[in-house]
Amino acid sequence: MADANAPMPGDAPAQSTEHLNIKVTDNNNEVFFKIKRSTQLKKLMDAFCERQGKQPSTVRFLFDGTRVRPEDSPDTVRVTYVTLSAFGQHG
Repeated sequence: MADANAPMPGDAPAQSTEHLNIKVTDNNNEVFFKIKRSTQLKKLMDAFCERQGKQPSTVRFLFDGTRVRPEDSPDTVRVTYVTLSAFGQHG
């Protein structure tokens, strides 16, 4: 008799711990990234700015209304799915 809690043959192992899907939105665009949980968000921020033709110093990134720093990582923000908002910074 098979154990009801045992994984079925062919079941894929859970991969939710290694990578994270992140959606970055601004007024006009949504860009999706898949990064490791330990990766600094600076890499994502730079890639977003490059794709949008913006200077990183002119963009703020927020998560739930709190500014996200380049040295933060998904682990330090402590989320499993992130939507970051990017806003132009003036002055």
